[in-house]
Amino acid sequence: MPPHTDQARWFSEEVDPHRGALRAYVQRAFPGVRDVDDVVQDSLLRIWTARASRQIGCARAFLFKIARHRALDLLRHDQASPLVGVRDLAALSVAEDAPSPADALSTTEKIELVAAAIADLPDRCREIVVLRKLSGLSQREVATRLGLSERTVEVQVARGTRRCADFLRRRGLNAPDAGF
Repeated sequence: MPPHTDQARWFSEEVDPHRGALRAYVQRAFPGVRDVDDVVQDSLLRIWTARASRQIGCARAFLFKIARHRALDLLRHDQASPLVGVRDLAALSVAEDAPSPADALSTTEKIELVAAAIADLPDRCREIVVLRKLSGLSQREVATRLGLSERTVEVQVARGTRRCADFLRRRGLNAPDAGF
């Protein structure tokens, strides 16, 4: 039997019967994947290509592994480049959504005020607020990094946030308006 015919028989017997289950798995396990059928087709193509160069012990397990990796790759790509598909280009607004120069200046001024408010904090409090609020570390991570209790971090963040809000209010800016 020619090798291509053998591969086609293997594919129809060992791989293709799992197509429906694979589609259901991808839909269930990766709800963020926009085109499940593309993942399924790509997985089928990749297992076909892999089988042409080597033996595959368990086709179902290998197929699902390929699909899982492909779905994760797509989700990572979408996260890094969140493009949204548009069906009707005519419905898109052509007006620029960028802030006006006055709004941009206002935003810059707000950022400078928030930076000044943070700079006005006592050293340890500032360090904790920056790690927690700006660097996005969890309370536990900040506590571990600085050798403090989580309660101390919690108190210092609350104190620092309150002091920054007071600083901004004294300068005529409401803390929520400044993004703090």
